[in-house]
Amino acid sequence: MALRDELLKSIWYAFTALDVDKSGKVSKSQLKVTDNFDLQDFNKMCWTLSSRKNLERSQLLISNDDAFKIWCIFNFLSEDRYPLIIVTEEIEYFLRKLTEAMGGSWVEERFEDYKLKLSSNQQCLNAWELISLVGSGHFSKGMDRQTLSMAISEVYQELILDVLKQGYMMKKGHKRKNWTERWFMLKPSCISYYVGEDLAEKKGDILLDGNCGVEPLQDKDGKKCLFLIRSSQKSFEISASDKKKKQEWIQAVQTCVNLLRQGRPAPHREARQKRRDLRLKQQAEQEELELRMRELQTANEAKQLELENMRKALEEAAANAAEEEKRRLQTQTELQDRYRMDLEREKMVRQQMEEQVAQKSTELEQYLQRVRELEDMYHQLEDALEDERHARQDEEAVRKLQARLLEEEAMKRAELEQIHLRQQLAISETEAEKQELERERLAKESALQAAMQQLEQLEQERQGALEQYQTVMKKLEDATNNTKTWKHKVAQHEGLLRLIQPGSKGQQRITNWGPAAFSDAELSLREKQWQEMKNQAAQAP
Repeated sequence: MALRDELLKSIWYAFTALDVDKSGKVSKSQLKVTDNFDLQDFNKMCWTLSSRKNLERSQLLISNDDAFKIWCIFNFLSEDRYPLIIVTEEIEYFLRKLTEAMGGSWVEERFEDYKLKLSSNQQCLNAWELISLVGSGHFSKGMDRQTLSMAISEVYQELILDVLKQGYMMKKGHKRKNWTERWFMLKPSCISYYVGEDLAEKKGDILLDGNCGVEPLQDKDGKKCLFLIRSSQKSFEISASDKKKKQEWIQAVQTCVNLLRQGRPAPHREARQKRRDLRLKQQAEQEELELRMRELQTANEAKQLELENMRKALEEAAANAAEEEKRRLQTQTELQDRYRMDLEREKMVRQQMEEQVAQKSTELEQYLQRVRELEDMYHQLEDALEDERHARQDEEAVRKLQARLLEEEAMKRAELEQIHLRQQLAISETEAEKQELERERLAKESALQAAMQQLEQLEQERQGALEQYQTVMKKLEDATNNTKTWKHKVAQHEGLLRLIQPGSKGQQRITNWGPAAFSDAELSLREKQWQEMKNQAAQAP
């Protein structure tokens, strides 16, 4: 179950990084399934996906590998709820371990000042904030980067790789019985030993279970600080560097054996679970206390509200009594004032009635005058309506005429637009023909220029050929003169020698030593003689 929770945390980071549009879904093409599963490689893959998007490396004093180890430690110490966070208690635990690994002393005041900087509602950090906190060097002042990196690796090996103890010791061989220095690494279920602390070459494992035992040995063979580890398969004799190291290793191995017998996890994992259980318990107690406080506060508010209502009721009753007394006195005063005002109103009403009668008579005269004026206005209105009817008829005729004129104008405008379109089309065609003619003119000019260039080149070639012809004619003339001179000389010596006439040159034979020194006829004659000699040799007794 613990492995599942750790895998879910890494997977959550990977899916969050792949979920670009934050829709809660990831495409299958973004996922990769592997057959060979390795937890560290898996964490490395999830770290690569998420760190590119969330980690700002420019201000960090640590390497990418150290940041990855802090990310794994964060996943180990974070709460089992999403989005993942680490509370201040686990931050203090991690920073204490880191400070101890660097060989420094823990400064409580510095961490308290840092806690005050955090928001009161956010007493926690996410993974990238924790990496920035460690990478900024706020809690590692005075330490170089190598010391900080070694401390991060040591805490990573303890919390993530479950390395409870490691160091160099001498081990006695089982076959040759020689002592060899090895790097030992103690985990809850085994002790692995390597050639060096770089873990490049692993030499073997000592498997631990509930039946294993560890016991000190007396010094022998010139070796001191000896102890024996008995496993179910064989026993191992080991020599520590000093008594303190010997005792530490014996206690560490015995602790692992006891944990295996009791079926308990590694101490740091058990401590983490205890801290979580304690936080959950404290959180439950805090919630229960807050619930009781809310209930008490609700009851107190109800009591306060009841007292306030009673006070308001008493004040309201007193106010009502005073208001009733005031209303009674006011009513009595109002009745006296009303009686006096009624008398005055009756006198005023009598005077108003008389004034109204006189006013009504005047209004009646005015009304009759207005009736007569309205009759005159009625006759004038009838005359105006008759004039308006005639005007409307004239207006209708004029509107029809305007409509006909507008229709004719629209037809004319349509004809003009068609004429304009034909003109535009003719202009476009003319422009296209003009451009085509221009292109043809340019092409002909180009062809003419090319022909002129060819003509000039031919003229130059003709001049060259003419010069060559003249040179050849001159040579021919010289050769003719020479021939005539030689023929004359031959004619003079005709009885002494015979002219050798040029004849057809036969095909030349090629031998292994080069061109042959005889012709085809000579070759045939020699073949014939050789055949006769062969026949004579065969006929001789």
